[in-house]
Amino acid sequence: MLKAANLQIPMSKPIKTRRLVLREIQYDDAPEFARLAGDWDVARMTARIPYPYSEALAREWMDTLGPDEFVRTVLHQDTLIGAVGYVANDDGSAEIGYWIGKPWWGAGFATEAASALVRYCFTTGGFKRLTCCHFEDNDASKRVIQKLGFRQSEACSAWCDARQGEFPTLSYELNRPLSAVFWRRTA
Repeated sequence: MLKAANLQIPMSKPIKTRRLVLREIQYDDAPEFARLAGDWDVARMTARIPYPYSEALAREWMDTLGPDEFVRTVLHQDTLIGAVGYVANDDGSAEIGYWIGKPWWGAGFATEAASALVRYCFTTGGFKRLTCCHFEDNDASKRVIQKLGFRQSEACSAWCDARQGEFPTLSYELNRPLSAVFWRRTA
């Protein structure tokens, strides 16, 4: 059970895919979060991960997660390899995000984890629209987003904590397919 803002949040059922398990984050995850997300090549492609990234910063982030944030640790064969999540917006949509540790790049884990998150958002989460973005220099994330069926909506800029600046960003959106109703019945 993770305590956030002195509240106890009950653990929810993990999301399972063919190779992965997406479960709630735990304080014991902080060392691996710091090690994997703290790699420059990972941190520089995210908006919110600072560089360097310490265990203390990982725990501080865990403590400040709000009720509109849903974050899951990505496990492969019981090994933490990354994280996925979303932030709910006031308009009933959600913005998704993800990262995978560098040792597991190129194996399709980002696509598999993000796909499971999208399915969760459209069924259990009840969202009608999802958004996401990537820095223009992140071709790997662009490929993941396109595989998930997102369509580019605009070019803009976003802050990057690791790089300490605003950088060109591409935004995308995906509307819930009608088949999401059937996913809910079979999931």
